[in-house]
Amino acid sequence: MSRIDLPCPTPAALLLIDVQESFRARPYWDEGEARPFLAAVNRLVQGCVERDIPVVRVLHGDGPDTPDNPFSASSGRLRPLEGLVAFDAALGFVKARHSALVGTPLAVWLHQHGIRHLIVAGIRTEQCCETTTRHASDEGWTVDYVTEATLTFDMTTPAGERLSAAQIRERTETVLAGRFATIRRVDEIVGA
Repeated sequence: MSRIDLPCPTPAALLLIDVQESFRARPYWDEGEARPFLAAVNRLVQGCVERDIPVVRVLHGDGPDTPDNPFSASSGRLRPLEGLVAFDAALGFVKARHSALVGTPLAVWLHQHGIRHLIVAGIRTEQCCETTTRHASDEGWTVDYVTEATLTFDMTTPAGERLSAAQIRERTETVLAGRFATIRRVDEIVGA
């Protein structure tokens, strides 16, 4: 396992969470948000591969297994997002919960490989990426959260106010930083 030149020089793995075609079928999909995300996530994946940091591919599947459900196998969308750089996943699986550690082989695989440092990227910033980060931190992993390599979309609050994707990313960084994760840029992980 590779060691990365960060404050925690332990074996590391990149968790690439839910970077899948399912999201393109959602009404909130925004190509303008997706383009810089894909550029950042592709640099992160390529940099990790070059440094022998294993990349774990996590996809999200749930709901009825019908062609009209983009998160089902029968939809044909439960596959990597078009434009994502190709890589050989060290581990790949489909999860059915927000945390990639619930009901999956991930924790066992990480322990078997002595991995104590996780790098988190993927879709959605405030949902599966944040939930996995909190869970991993609570379970004792050191986590780097690479916000620029996460993707989210504008949302409406219960009070009817609009939250922009940028506001959601800032909120996620605020609640994770110093408690559950270290907020990193892609260049900090893979070098400028």
